[in-house]
Amino acid sequence: MHAPALVPADLDAPLILTVAPNGAYKKATDHPAVPVTPGQLAETAKRCLDAGAAMLHMHVRKADQSHSLEPDAYMAATRAVRQAVGNELVIQITTEAAGVYAPDEQVAAVMAVRPEAVSVGLREIALGPQADARVASLFSWLARERVMTQVILYDAGDIERWMDYRRQGVVPDAPWFVLFVLGRYSAGQMSSPSDLLPFLAAYDQAHPWAMCAFGRHEHACAAAAAALGGHVRVGFENNLYLRDGSLAPDNAALVRQVAEVAAALGRPLATAGQIRARFHGDE
Repeated sequence: MHAPALVPADLDAPLILTVAPNGAYKKATDHPAVPVTPGQLAETAKRCLDAGAAMLHMHVRKADQSHSLEPDAYMAATRAVRQAVGNELVIQITTEAAGVYAPDEQVAAVMAVRPEAVSVGLREIALGPQADARVASLFSWLARERVMTQVILYDAGDIERWMDYRRQGVVPDAPWFVLFVLGRYSAGQMSSPSDLLPFLAAYDQAHPWAMCAFGRHEHACAAAAAALGGHVRVGFENNLYLRDGSLAPDNAALVRQVAEVAAALGRPLATAGQIRARFHGDE
């Protein structure tokens, strides 16, 4: 177990503010502002960009609004968002299984799309007798293709496995980004800022980290992460409520709250250009 990072390495770095506007499960019946079509994603992206977001964590859907990893759906949504915001947002797709896709299908999807950025749940990819080989193949490809990759970690065990993969050379050296998930998809899940502590105690700080949280304390968790030098993902994927407990009118309202915290902390918000420069050397 590593000692807690009492002096955050990233406290002076611009805050990477990501919006996750829909996730794999939320539908329009959960909130009318949940975007489920390419056009709705594009409109949401523009509003969230204006509110301070620099990255869009994007899920796509089938006609019945269920979760999809279909490359054509990702490409259509990406085109729509690019038409709305140009290059001012980093577009991050996901390999999330959501109980539908097997590990090899997840890998095939991201390789077919060849996205600018992707989030990969380590515990979803590292499954079965071929787990290590699959992880090595995928992460070597991501590094070669210079895909900005965020590794999703759910607990200290996930962190230790990620660090072991790097130590063993299964995962090559590259500018990875990690995401600490404070909680689980479950009825009534309510994350707390203290949920960050086990992650920070276990993590070696080799790469920048961000967090996402569930429920109406999402904003408090985001504020804690920003104050500790981390980065932040908020949005309707995990939470529909503002810091005062009222229903948020849209995703942009959740983004705007974090932008206000960043300003109070003296942390500038990262631009998409700064993110690209940091993670794959592009201006």
